[in-house]
Parts: sequence; C-alpha cells; structure tokens
Amino acid sequence: MTMDPRQAPLSPWLRRPRHRPRADVRLICLPHAGGSASSLRPWQYLLPPGIEALTVQYPGREDRFGDPMVDTMPEVVDAVVDALDPLLDRPYALLGHSMGSAVAYEVAVEARRRSLPPPVRLFASGRPAPHDVEPGDVHLRDDDHLAADLTRLGGTPPEVLADEELRTAVLGYVRNDYRLIETYRPTQAEPLDTPVHVFVGAQDPECSEEAAATWKNTTTGDVTTEVFPGGHFFLAQQRRAVAATIARALGHEPTETAPTWPSTP
Repeated sequence: MTMDPRQAPLSPWLRRPRHRPRADVRLICLPHAGGSASSLRPWQYLLPPGIEALTVQYPGREDRFGDPMVDTMPEVVDAVVDALDPLLDRPYALLGHSMGSAVAYEVAVEARRRSLPPPVRLFASGRPAPHDVEPGDVHLRDDDHLAADLTRLGGTPPEVLADEELRTAVLGYVRNDYRLIETYRPTQAEPLDTPVHVFVGAQDPECSEEAAATWKNTTTGDVTTEVFPGGHFFLAQQRRAVAATIARALGHEPTETAPTWPSTP
C-alpha cells in the first residue's frame, strides 16, 4: 500500500518551515556553501499559501551537525532526488542560491535521467551557469583564508568568526561545501526545457548581470534575469521583493500582509 505523500515523513535531507497540504506547487530550495535550511526561512514565510517551501538541509550543520558530511556533487544530488521522489505528486520548482544553483541544475538533470517530472521553473541565484564557472582552490587554503572569503561575501556575522569554538565548527562544514563546489565538474547533458529565472545582486562580486546571462545555455526554455539591490546575500536583504518575484513567477499573487512568525527558529 502506497502512503499518501501528504502524510509521509520527510527525508532527513528536507525541512518544511510551514506545512501547506493544499498548496498547488512546491518550491524546493537549495542553500549556498556553508548554508542551512534556516538561512532561507525569512523570505519563505512571506510566500503566499499556494506555494509550499521545502529546503534541503545538507548534513554536518544545525540539526544534522552529527551526520557525516558529503563533499561530492553526485552524492548530494542522488540524496536530494531520492528525497524529492515521494513529493512529486504536484508541480514543483527548484531554487538554488550560489552553490545551491549548481545543485539545482544537477537535480533537474538527474530527475530527467530518472524519467521523473521536470521542475516547472528553475530559479538560479547568485552564480553563473555551472559550465561557465572556473574551479577554485579556497578549500585548500588555511582557516584564515577561508574566513576571509566568508567576510568578503558578507554572509557570516563577524561575531561568529570571532568566537574560536563557533569559528571552528562553521569552517568545518564551510570547507566541506567549498570542496564540493570547487571540485565539481558539471554534467555534460542536453539542455533542459525548463524556464530559468536568474536572480542577481547588483553589487554581488560573484555574479554580474552579464555572467547571469550564461544560464541561457542550460535550457531551451525562457531565461529571465532579475537584478536586486545588494550583494551576494541579497536574498536576506530583499526578502519581500524576492518572495513577491517568486510568487508571480509561479502564478500567484504576492502576500500583502505580514506573516505570523513562528515562535521557534
């Protein structure tokens, strides 16, 4: 007997900030290198009721701190697609920020390889298309260089890096994620046919509007680029505008009233 996907327990790889069993589309979110499910919640709570957000929780952080980390793209993609498979009873979209955009692309490619339903839209944020990014070596450098890169991008509170114990814990999974994305080689595949919507921060040192245009090579579908004020982590700075853009792209009116915030993070 097949369990109703609305009642089946979520995979350890997924977090759902707000259960919306009547939503007509699911938005699967993939965080940046060093990111976690909680980093995307502020704007997810602003999405209208017709969209249910779920976020991938990579192992080795937050409530998965004790789980072994995974530092290769194929292992992450296989785990994510396995986790999504029971939830494909309704349309879904993928949203990835920075490293997460490459994961989202590979998830779409793997879903097609498995003959699973394709995403209705791929939101790629803060990173050029996978085939247009040069490999990096930050994961090979010492902790000071790694911390300096986090400071450059602006997504890590200075007090975290100033606390020796916190810094050690954070840099452990950050280095793991940097190793994943810097050693990643994109799958050589036929273009997707999924529409791609690219988000760019106007002051992002990692992805210019010109670099965002490289996503046109990943799909035969429409490619839209949207520029937001802010740097690499504009998703947090522009949360209401981001949520409204996603809502409209998925055929919903943005939420106008302030959400009821949960009592726990």
